[in-house]
Amino acid sequence: MPDGGQQPRAVPCDYDTDPGRWAANQAFRPPGAGLPGTVTQRIIAGQTAGPVLELGGGTGPLARELAGHGIRVVVADLAHRLLSQAPRPAVRTDARAAGFQAGSFGTVLAFWMLYHLPEPAEALREARRVLRPGGSFVACAPSRENDPELAAVLPGWGTPLTFDAENAAQQVGRFFEITGTDSWDAPLIGLATADDVRRYLRGRGLAEAAAGRAAAQVPAPLRLTKRGTLIWARKAP
Repeated sequence: MPDGGQQPRAVPCDYDTDPGRWAANQAFRPPGAGLPGTVTQRIIAGQTAGPVLELGGGTGPLARELAGHGIRVVVADLAHRLLSQAPRPAVRTDARAAGFQAGSFGTVLAFWMLYHLPEPAEALREARRVLRPGGSFVACAPSRENDPELAAVLPGWGTPLTFDAENAAQQVGRFFEITGTDSWDAPLIGLATADDVRRYLRGRGLAEAAAGRAAAQVPAPLRLTKRGTLIWARKAP
């Protein structure tokens, strides 16, 4: 067991059952943080091939941007509520058994989603299967020490996730050849008021009442340090 015997935890995937948490999470998106700008620029520039499969693509903002440049993206997600808002083609499917033909895609993206799985290796293996030889795989994840300013009020802060910035390269490297990494560690999000703190904590998984109690313990205004990594890889030719 890695990390000194600590059992990695999967982040609950509650996008269908708790839409309020999803909405709160979307209200605070860090500018830049290595993506999606870097990814879209490289795909648009032809540095990765199409078609593109976005695992856990949710409502499909990246797919919409790429579609504007004539790049076909298939959005795949298990959350019906999110997928109903995604651009077509959109497929409700499990990343661990997506159901596409082997070698169907030139690029597979897995952003902010592998930590929802108890065993991310299952989705990584499936991503390799649906990629054509030489195809690109791109994944990102937060650090387990993301948002250090909230360490005292975020349950499980600092404990390993099943897929996080600290273990992502090792896991991806089991299935793909890693070609590069982009990491960030910077104060990227500002929370101006106690209500901003409450809503942010709600987006991080706390129930409404718990988020309110925790926010009362955090001084505002507050600048949050975002930490994470973006992994670029490819399937062997």
